Amino acid sequence: MRKLLTLRVNGEDYEVFTDPGKTLVRVLREDLDLTGTKEGCNTGNCGSCTVLIDGKAVKSCLVIASQARGREILTIEGLSKNGLHPLQQTFVNHFAIQCGFCTPGMIMAAKALLDENPHPTEEEVKLGLSGNLCRCTGYVKIVEAVLAASDVIGRGKEG
Repeated sequence: MRKLLTLRVNGEDYEVFTDPGKTLVRVLREDLDLTGTKEGCNTGNCGSCTVLIDGKAVKSCLVIASQARGREILTIEGLSKNGLHPLQQTFVNHFAIQCGFCTPGMIMAAKALLDENPHPTEEEVKLGLSGNLCRCTGYVKIVEAVLAASDVIGRGKEG
């Protein structure tokens, strides 16, 4: 039986009728048509579905959508309100995108990291992204992009 669910996503309130046990990644993609968040392994191992809930990186395939009621959800779509976010731009500039499937989750994990630690070391970036898998790159360009975004954000040019 479908139930009414109100979620706050990217600063906007949404009401959807959905199945009570549906995961957040499926509600975002299927009910709200926010397809930037990717659905990969559905076991929390790949990180492609990473979003921020109240500023913390979570694997949305492991969250029942109703658990996010009353909380602030940020998806990759919510980062680019006024042009590309520095993380998005540095991923482009540093060629940190191959097929792009993992990229939204990587960027959201990096956003949570930089919000908590604005000037991470290379090792801290690697640790912060350790829950996100990429099959196309060797991670070097991704780490470089996150460190570059840290510098851009530190100079006050956050988008």
